[in-house]
Amino acid sequence: MESVRKVEISTSGKVIESPCGPIIHGLEDVLIKVTSISDIDGRKGILWYRGYRIDDLAKYSNFEETAYLVLYGKLPTRSELSEFSEKLASNRDLPEEIYSIIRVLAENKVHPMLVLESAVSALAGFDPKAGDLSKEALYDQAIRLTAVLPTIIAAHYRFSRGLGVIKPKKDLSHAANFLYMMFGSTPDEVSTRAIDLYLVLHIDHEVPASTFATHVAISTWTDLYSAIVAGIAALKGPLHGGANEAAMKQYLEIGSPSNARPYVEKLLAEGKRLMGVGHRVYKTYDPRARIYKDLVRELSEKKGNMTYYQIAEEVEKVVLEKLAPKNLYPNIDFWSGIAMYLLGIPYEYYTPIFAMSRVVGWSAHAIEYLNEHRLFRPRACYIGPHDVQYVPIDQRK
Repeated sequence: MESVRKVEISTSGKVIESPCGPIIHGLEDVLIKVTSISDIDGRKGILWYRGYRIDDLAKYSNFEETAYLVLYGKLPTRSELSEFSEKLASNRDLPEEIYSIIRVLAENKVHPMLVLESAVSALAGFDPKAGDLSKEALYDQAIRLTAVLPTIIAAHYRFSRGLGVIKPKKDLSHAANFLYMMFGSTPDEVSTRAIDLYLVLHIDHEVPASTFATHVAISTWTDLYSAIVAGIAALKGPLHGGANEAAMKQYLEIGSPSNARPYVEKLLAEGKRLMGVGHRVYKTYDPRARIYKDLVRELSEKKGNMTYYQIAEEVEKVVLEKLAPKNLYPNIDFWSGIAMYLLGIPYEYYTPIFAMSRVVGWSAHAIEYLNEHRLFRPRACYIGPHDVQYVPIDQRK
């Protein structure tokens, strides 16, 4: 038997030294492809979609137009946007069999992220071109997936509360229709804008864990539905998609603006993590957080509840004072949970709504990767023994 190699694995920052050479732990900053979809300057706090700054898209665009941009690589003409919006609206409804799946799972209290995975996977069975990797079929599937995710989420919300499902309307925007299917009434302008802007800000973010999972899946030439399920599964993890829920629960625990500073200082003194702060790429204020902060203030004023905005402002002051010198700043989750809370959306739907937006980026990256495809096949550094002698079960000690 070959003996186990003597090795001391030491971690220095993001690099693990192994007998096979340095390992980039978590693949941090490892390049996996070239892309023209999105880019991030983490030092300056800039995010671009297809070369357009997120600040401009947040100010001038909406979800439908930005989704078209991310998928097709250019801003649409008026007629192109109209056609794209019509396709989205026409694909919103679900087969009755999918509603039945959602109902059974929701009534059994299955988490909406798991239901999202199940429903998207089942949808492939209703698409005769599910395995077609041609550009035309992939774009049709991307549009369909983008259209139905809000319907799946809203249906789960309704069924889990013993309410009848509300079918989608074609004459409402993507954001407004989602809130309509959730709550049964046409939302006001500020509430619609809160969802629409959230979706714009989350459409893509280069290659985080969920987008990478989508790449790995599509690199096997699986169907787009399965690749999107891989993205949803990765997003479900609390280190990726669930931080806005945790941040909102943090504000509820704080209770009032006057409690914010002592709460944060105690948390930091105990070495605990402050949710909604820090980012793997941004070493300055997340540009999405800066944009959404203004929306949260406007929505808080509209709803007549400034408490949580004011709590977050007080927390932010401590963060900028004590954590900014360590390159830790508020990220988008710092503010977005407040908007969801004020809209009456339960915590468990925060991450599904994230997926409702990111499905566009996942699809765009999957289509892009197939242009220059190569199967992902990383290696591991083995440090165990070789040629161990097999011992029959009765002779083992």
